[in-house]
Amino acid sequence: MGRLREIVFESEDPAALARFWAQLLDGYDVRPYDDAEIARLASLGFTPETDPTVLVDGPGPSLCFQRVEGRRYDNNRIHLDIMVTDRQAAAREQLELGAAVHRETNGYTVMRDPEGNQYCLVDAG
Repeated sequence: MGRLREIVFESEDPAALARFWAQLLDGYDVRPYDDAEIARLASLGFTPETDPTVLVDGPGPSLCFQRVEGRRYDNNRIHLDIMVTDRQAAAREQLELGAAVHRETNGYTVMRDPEGNQYCLVDAG
């Protein structure tokens, strides 16, 4: 069979969305750019800020943010559940990062990242 390599998000601004998710998840950071990668991007007319594919690495699967022109903003067919110990505090912190509360129910809060992708904050335990 296979192994999960990464989770891919369609995005209009991969660099900004990658930074958002790197701040949201413990132990995750935007993959650093070395000189060779910066040179490769420059040869294609890009910078790290305009890179059409930005990766975020952490203790679990990598997250990949890819620029997709004309992406649709209706309901995600897949989303991430993020376990937190204090859902209200986590939601407040994420609002400051640019997230939005979509709806709140007993046991979980449906959030949207800055580009409208849904994810849920779920109670730990």
